[in-house]
Amino acid sequence: MKNNNFKGRDWLKPEIDYSRQDWEKILDLAFMLKKRFAAEKDTTKILKAQTLFTMFFNQSLRTRSTFDAGIQQLGGFHCSLEPGKTYTPARKGFDIPYKTERIKDVAEVLSRIGDAIAIRMYGPPAGWNYGFAHATMEEFAEYAAIPIINMECDKYHPCQALADMMTVKEKFGTFKGIKMTMSFAYSGSIEKPRAVPQSVILAATLMGMDVTLSHPEGYDLDEQVISKCEEYSRQNSSGFRIINDFNKGFEGAHVVYPKAWGAHACFNYFDPETGKKIKEQDHAEAKRVNDLAKGWMTTKQQMELTDKNGIYMHCLPADRGQEVTDDVIDGPQSVVVDEAENRLHAHKAVMALIMGGNI
Repeated sequence: MKNNNFKGRDWLKPEIDYSRQDWEKILDLAFMLKKRFAAEKDTTKILKAQTLFTMFFNQSLRTRSTFDAGIQQLGGFHCSLEPGKTYTPARKGFDIPYKTERIKDVAEVLSRIGDAIAIRMYGPPAGWNYGFAHATMEEFAEYAAIPIINMECDKYHPCQALADMMTVKEKFGTFKGIKMTMSFAYSGSIEKPRAVPQSVILAATLMGMDVTLSHPEGYDLDEQVISKCEEYSRQNSSGFRIINDFNKGFEGAHVVYPKAWGAHACFNYFDPETGKKIKEQDHAEAKRVNDLAKGWMTTKQQMELTDKNGIYMHCLPADRGQEVTDDVIDGPQSVVVDEAENRLHAHKAVMALIMGGNI
């Protein structure tokens, strides 16, 4: 691609750092790569002999498989650096002798021998300290001379959001006038990150969709994320609203995305200036509000409230029988497998652009 202004850029919070036009270019490339894949056309010259390092602090199926397969389909190599099997990268002040290695050292060394670093980190590896994992990735970006890819942190999951926007565009052909509801859904687990709902509502409002965020009390998302969504909706003359009514969120929606995330009480919060803890986890409160939300499960009854062409989305894995019933997730309105497949092509597009591929 001539005049590739993506080369060398990080993919940390592109829902904020990239423009709508940037997202449209990446989506165009993702669709082109998907067509080539279906036609069995060779794409191995795009990132020939380039190396992607991955660090998964958390378990993964879709993200791990699509980045691993994707870099190889583009002609590159995947090197998995499992934290704990190698010296675990650590931020300054969190060093453990003979177990960790300072991020600065890791980033500078890998920059000499590879072409991009992709990281997944949230929840337990970050002590459920909200923002710690994203700060870890930002520290990598500070010292690395190669692009850093956020494969999900405690704040953002831009890789999932890109595949989701690809799926919406594939199903409806446009973003304009499309009504999306990102809804909380009940899960037996009280500890889940906010990354997916936050990235999805950011991406959807950025692309000009009419977005409803629906959740019970106690499940508020990051105030800065909400503020940015409101800004995008003003720029695009589209809609953004927050409601606390499960069924109302489904009414007339073209896209419904019922997904569990952790209550406000399940996270530790720190002052970004001083580093001092300002609020601690309260599992008792998190369980209390979660128990009150047991009715937030998607059934055929809710799907009948959607637009006649309405679709059900979920990032997977889904907690069947809690977040959603089998007849919905396996039903005709569900696009979850299409959505998962699009992760492959969306991730290839990101790598091809920021790693400076021969497109």
